[in-house]
Amino acid sequence: MSDNPIVRLEGVTKLYGGIAALQSADFDLLPGEIHALVGENGAGKSTLCKLIAGVITPSDGRVFIDGQIANLAAPKDAARYGISMVYQETSLVPQLSVSQNMVLGRERAFNSVRKVRNAARQVLQRLNFNVDPSQLAGSLSAAKRQMVEIARAVLNDARIIILDEPTAALTPEETDHLFELMASLRKSGVAMIFISHALEEALTHADRITVLRNGRLVKTGPANEFDRDRLIRHMIGDDLDVEAPSHRAARAVRTALPVLRVENIRMGSVVNNMSFSIFPGEITGIAGLIGSGRSEVAKVIMGHTKRNFGGGLIWLNGREIRYVLPAQAVAAGIAYVSEDRKLDGFFEMMSVSQNIGFGWLGKFGRGIFLAPLAKMRAIAREWADRLSIRRASDDQSVLFLSGGNQQKVVIAKSLAQKPKLVIFDEPTRGVDVGAIAEIRQIIRAFADGGAGVMLISSYLPEILDLSDRILVAKSGTIVAEFARSEASAEKILHAAIH
Repeated sequence: MSDNPIVRLEGVTKLYGGIAALQSADFDLLPGEIHALVGENGAGKSTLCKLIAGVITPSDGRVFIDGQIANLAAPKDAARYGISMVYQETSLVPQLSVSQNMVLGRERAFNSVRKVRNAARQVLQRLNFNVDPSQLAGSLSAAKRQMVEIARAVLNDARIIILDEPTAALTPEETDHLFELMASLRKSGVAMIFISHALEEALTHADRITVLRNGRLVKTGPANEFDRDRLIRHMIGDDLDVEAPSHRAARAVRTALPVLRVENIRMGSVVNNMSFSIFPGEITGIAGLIGSGRSEVAKVIMGHTKRNFGGGLIWLNGREIRYVLPAQAVAAGIAYVSEDRKLDGFFEMMSVSQNIGFGWLGKFGRGIFLAPLAKMRAIAREWADRLSIRRASDDQSVLFLSGGNQQKVVIAKSLAQKPKLVIFDEPTRGVDVGAIAEIRQIIRAFADGGAGVMLISSYLPEILDLSDRILVAKSGTIVAEFARSEASAEKILHAAIH
């Protein structure tokens, strides 16, 4: 690894409306180095990366590439230096195929569809990503869209790859493979920056770690000089242990009647005779690999996706239901926190207040000719405060919030509907360590209040920490069930894989 930085930032500041998202940052990246950025949401991690990627320009300070001042006014400028960024929220064009997305912006005057598709297939196979290059990007799951983003950077022979929460949508096996790939790229001299809220990933796989807090760079050092507690102290200035199991007593199910019962649901080839029940006052965790049918069955329940003809039965509070629109499910008392907040979780150009307020209005505003704006704002402020959403004001656009605060807006929008059943699909994906604890407390509080909670998560410590009962999905069906007292990560993974 060379001692001469391939990227260097000197006194870089980025202001939004007079507020510093990044302030006087000095940062460097060495060739063949994996450099982790950690910090709470809004700490400045994504801002720093977007400055290097040419997505935004600094308000002050200088950026050097290979020792020379670089004017990165647009992503195409960064691309000329061999800089590629894999975003937490994917930037693929839904209407184009996977292969077209992978060469987008680097097309030749005359393109052979066959050659482009073959080149994309070779890279995907090399990375062991099971993605069809001819498939439309808009039809991919969140995990597969992330895979395509990573493959695109590799295909473009990037010298510097920036990964914003690259493992958020991946299974444990896919995560292990990604870090093996990163280690291989490091050996070939590729420099990488990766943002992660999973502190163990930074400690295990990074060469160096930089900690940011409130827009300031507070510490940089070799990864072996840190441990989890030290990272957290730098991040928030205090100790916080959000990953330790709560060891709470398991809840007693308050009634023998389930709030939701699903029987032999079938949807395409993804959900195959799936059956389970959700009880009031209980958190039911559903674990499984990507593609196991967990999110798909949730969308069937919500009326977002149609089940097959004759494809099973669903009961809510003992009454058979078959919703054709999510609005019907919302009106009946079901809330769904989507795994993909950008695609279908919020209105990005609307304010925090409007997003949360419209969530409330969707449940309680039926038949009202004029929206009660004062009531909506009051409810929005209450939920924004309860979830500690960091915002300049209630009128700030959700687009300009950090990823974790955007996720909390999605959760607040759903919980403001006072549902009887909440489906949380990856509720803490891309959320910082402090907010994880807050969101988990909200989930527990809803179950304690008698609501049924269906928790879908790829993060096994979260499933084990929160769930009273754990179901394991595989190939579109439930293959195992564990009481909280008998569950373990090894048992769950064995059931999900074998």
